[in-house]
Amino acid sequence: MTVVGKAGVAGTPPAAAVDSKGRELRDRALAAMERAYAPYSKFKVGAALQGADGSVTEACNVENAAFPAGTCAERAAIASAVAKGVRRFSLLVIASSADDPTPPCGMCRQALIEFAPELEIISVTRSGKESRWRLSELLPQAFSPRSLEHTSE
Repeated sequence: MTVVGKAGVAGTPPAAAVDSKGRELRDRALAAMERAYAPYSKFKVGAALQGADGSVTEACNVENAAFPAGTCAERAAIASAVAKGVRRFSLLVIASSADDPTPPCGMCRQALIEFAPELEIISVTRSGKESRWRLSELLPQAFSPRSLEHTSE
């Protein structure tokens, strides 16, 4: 995990802060986070998922009274992108209401691995803290579509 503050590592700006697409995704993830429906956990999350085609899909978490039946922002973004025909992804920016950047939950990691095993993930906070990972680092030895290739009957 790389943790980057507002100024970046060793005083250099973080890559996403320099790149206009990274700034756009960060802004869209933060805006989606503000629209989250999290009356039970109070943990708001927004996600902006960039497709390999350059498209961006944003989403937020949505809870309900049957607490474990809510939808995470990351999986909502995947579902929305797939519904638009996008199935390859290059970057995911997550914004959360936490004090420190948070990675995707285990269920979201499993959903993401289906489409982008080497996905770059950036997690940001309102205060500007940032962390970065590759999905393969967060979910080593993943069960993926490839795991199903060698089945016997």
